[in-house]
Amino acid sequence: MKKINIPQFKNEDEEREFWSNIDLSQHYVASDLEEVNFPNLKPTTRPISIRLPENLINRVKERANEVNIPYQSLIKEYIQKGVFSAK
Repeated sequence: MKKINIPQFKNEDEEREFWSNIDLSQHYVASDLEEVNFPNLKPTTRPISIRLPENLINRVKERANEVNIPYQSLIKEYIQKGVFSAK
């Protein structure tokens, strides 16, 4: 791998100019890669609309109250368990 000589930048514009004009592929070697872990990242979520029977929603809310978690979180847990246990 070719080492990049990174200068001291006077400001962000100078740094932006430097990085926009360098070909990083010339400095890349696959063996230099290291595995990283980002434990605090949360998956991106997206709201959806779903129609459920009112008695089912009430039962989920009751159960969520029993285990002291928000009912929508409990619904997500149930869906996740169902999806990952299905074959």
